[in-house]
Amino acid sequence: MITAVAVGAVVTLTPASGAASGIATGFVRAVGHLAAPSKNGQPFSGEPAVGALFTTSSGRLGQHFCSASVVDSPAGDLVMTAAHCATGVSGTIDFVPGYDNGSTPYGVWTVTKVYVDHAWSSSASQDDDFAFLRVSDPSASNPIEDETGAEKLVTGAPTAHQMVQVIGYPDGTNQPVTCQNWLREPMTDQLEFDCGDYPDGTSGGPFLSQVDPSTGQGLLIGVIGGYEQGGNTPQVSYSAVLGRNAAALYKQAVAGG
Repeated sequence: MITAVAVGAVVTLTPASGAASGIATGFVRAVGHLAAPSKNGQPFSGEPAVGALFTTSSGRLGQHFCSASVVDSPAGDLVMTAAHCATGVSGTIDFVPGYDNGSTPYGVWTVTKVYVDHAWSSSASQDDDFAFLRVSDPSASNPIEDETGAEKLVTGAPTAHQMVQVIGYPDGTNQPVTCQNWLREPMTDQLEFDCGDYPDGTSGGPFLSQVDPSTGQGLLIGVIGGYEQGGNTPQVSYSAVLGRNAAALYKQAVAGG
């Protein structure tokens, strides 16, 4: 079983390193056709550092139920998603980065620990609907970040009114969707992203700003979750603003406590 850990502290972030060869190609596919705001999510073949979370039974993948992304860390073994995706799930959870129509090009990584903030574990606070997952693959010689590259976590910075790319894996499909639009902050500590075709399953998908097609790196400034656990309609998605609690949670995950 996976356990939840409550934390608190401060954090200094460092740039991503060790990205796999060819990662920029995936990002180019994802952002090349999104030069302007989009009205609906568009299916595409995926991006290495973003993947789907699966239930697993007897070593076999079950159904994917949420989305997540690799986040830069010193050990290269952390993934970020929504807290409501990572708690209350029975059995084993596997993360499949770059999942596309049954293909697992970067392997299958098992979640070995879940980190959520105390405000989430005690009261499911919508302002703390984020989680970090430690993942491992005994058959891999390198940590996941060396295989896929990673997004760089940014906390405590102004995020409203930014153009972001959001990627997620809708339930009932085997391809991710991508969309680009401007963020709004309709209420305190919550971001809103308006784009169609983001139903259940896309929760935990990253809000990425300043995606650089030449390097394949973006700034991770949110994940689908928060208000209404990410939104009650496929046209409107939310994220908690990543502030002090998210920074503290990241530090605890890095420390491995």
